[in-house]
Amino acid sequence: MPTLIDMGYELVRVAVLGRERPTVQIMADRADGAMITVEDCEAISRAVGAVLDVADLIPGNWTLEVSSAGIDRPLTRIKDWNRYIGHRARVEMDIPVDGRKRISGVVLGADADHARMILDEGGEIAMPMGDIRRAKLILTDELIAATAASKPTN
Repeated sequence: MPTLIDMGYELVRVAVLGRERPTVQIMADRADGAMITVEDCEAISRAVGAVLDVADLIPGNWTLEVSSAGIDRPLTRIKDWNRYIGHRARVEMDIPVDGRKRISGVVLGADADHARMILDEGGEIAMPMGDIRRAKLILTDELIAATAASKPTN
């Protein structure tokens, strides 16, 4: 069974939601930077569905959803934080940083330990990567323009 990497995809996020009939959400990117298509989502769904069926990791009935990370994507990997330097994001922390659990500002990048932002009200903040519950880009005209400009041409 080929892995998603072998198939030309990168895993952005996996979430399992619900208890009675769980939904497994897979968010992926194409490794070549091209926009993910419906056909890509179908290929990922078939491959992941087969692995989940054989491994029997989720007891009972479950649903699989596969999607693109989208323009206002989550920031889950160091490379995401570094790719979107200069764009606006919203972060929710598990453990407060400087007394804050919700943080908004402009992305400055990340390393293995911390993600950094310029706060909306000014000043910089370094958030421990392991304490970030959710981080997501905010949809802006600048983000749309940057995404459109970075699409590879075939």
